[in-house]
Amino acid sequence: MDAKVPIIAALVVHQVLRRYETYTFSFYPLALLAPPLLILFLPFHNGYGPAPTLGAFLQCLALYLATLAASIAAYRLSPFHPLARYPGPFLGKLSGFWMAYVSTGGRQQHYLKALHDRYGDVLRIGPNTVVIRKSSTANTLIGGAGLPKGPQQLGRFLSDRNLAMIALQDTELHIQRRRAWNRGLSPAALKGYEDQIAKRAGQLVSKIEEHKGEKEVLLDHWFGYFTYDFMSDMAFGGGTGDMLSGKGDTSFWTGLERSARNATFFGHVPWFGVLLGRIPFLMSGSKDFLGKCKDSAARRLQRGSVTRDLFHYLNHEDVQDSKHPRPPFQQLVSDGILAMVAGSDTVASTLTSLFACLFAHPEVYEKLQEEVDKYYPPGEALHTKHHRDMHYLTGVINETMRIFPAVPNCTQRQVPKTGDGITVDGVYLPPGTAFWMNAYSMQTDAHNFSPSPSAFLPERWLPPSDARALCHGPGYVHNEAAFMPFSIGPMNCVGKALALQEMRTVMCGILQRVRLRPVEGWQLADYDRGFKDYFVTVRGELPAVVEVRAGRA
Repeated sequence: MDAKVPIIAALVVHQVLRRYETYTFSFYPLALLAPPLLILFLPFHNGYGPAPTLGAFLQCLALYLATLAASIAAYRLSPFHPLARYPGPFLGKLSGFWMAYVSTGGRQQHYLKALHDRYGDVLRIGPNTVVIRKSSTANTLIGGAGLPKGPQQLGRFLSDRNLAMIALQDTELHIQRRRAWNRGLSPAALKGYEDQIAKRAGQLVSKIEEHKGEKEVLLDHWFGYFTYDFMSDMAFGGGTGDMLSGKGDTSFWTGLERSARNATFFGHVPWFGVLLGRIPFLMSGSKDFLGKCKDSAARRLQRGSVTRDLFHYLNHEDVQDSKHPRPPFQQLVSDGILAMVAGSDTVASTLTSLFACLFAHPEVYEKLQEEVDKYYPPGEALHTKHHRDMHYLTGVINETMRIFPAVPNCTQRQVPKTGDGITVDGVYLPPGTAFWMNAYSMQTDAHNFSPSPSAFLPERWLPPSDARALCHGPGYVHNEAAFMPFSIGPMNCVGKALALQEMRTVMCGILQRVRLRPVEGWQLADYDRGFKDYFVTVRGELPAVVEVRAGRA
């Protein structure tokens, strides 16, 4: 065998791999094994060479694979790579598996912020992936006319088929699918959910009250029960009672955390996630979690519509015409899973972070308590009519989401593979580049929020005329273009208004009736260590002591 033949074959295959991305399972074994087999067997078949042996095949395969790996590595690290101008970790430039590995620790938001502080606003964290901290680019890249979704969610869902709305890379299809969500989360629809939110929030406060006089209560557990029950009401027509029983669906939360960790890993190497997802006996934990949601969707369809919940709109039960045929079952499953995961975990995490920040800043707790007492005296119903007037509550929620965003990175986008790429404010992204807008880094950057970008200061968000607002003097920076806990543009978080309504109702309900205090020796650093970034965040524990306020029982 001429050693130059497998070397040339490897260089040619590398060029094919650079230009052709596929999730076809058979493609990669063919790309790795077929060339060495052809090199040995074609000459023999045509009578020009000796019969191939196993040793000859292994020798040819080793040379071919070594050359292919060297060629790929050399190109990715070379100054000829289209992203060579952007700094980043050496191993990240070589392979997406580096960030996949980093993500398993749940601290990638801090890792990326440290890289941004060291290298600048644009980082290269994968062979063809960057992360951006420059808020001036956001509107063009992910705003009204922003770029389509990237492949991250394919890896997270372990599939490129039957995708939830959040994973659709076809912008037109995404917009089409989103219409049902828009109807289900419109102001009119939200008004219809108000009583259900108040009911579940009332149950939550009553259950927390039952722990008065006890050593501690884990608030993070109860917020999880609340969001799980409420989103079960919304996504699958109810049927759960975690709060009333005081026993959470541990299989849901355990499955969610395990699948979130796996999903984050495969989100950095989506091709690998999709391939493994097609092997039946692998990734059983994540598939079990998805199967649980599938069973809930099937029961909801069989039961039919009882109330105008979110599922009512996702199943087009609100429109009866030929333009809105009932969606296929798998689409409802995918969107139901999205509603449960996005609606349960993000709101529970933010509510937990809210009280963690209040515990660490008792002066803020007191100011917020004063505002709640002003608008919701004893016996006042938990309605929403005062929410828009409660500026300090809005400031506390915004400041919490700034420091502890439930989704530290916005959803991944990708420059189309055909065309000339895109340039925005000095940032050039070549065709095919996948990227994230790094919300956590932008929101804690001194160029966007000063003074003290890492400090918890709800006054940042108060109207300038408010007497408690920060002095708008030299050094004061408040760049709301860099604040994107729900992302921005037409593909932002469709449940933003619902999430804010839930959080405001729960906060007002709790502060109206009880006083919560941290346990002895608790520190905000304890909570931060348990706050994990798996695209959506996994919250840490938050133990608290419950006191019923005088005259509020």
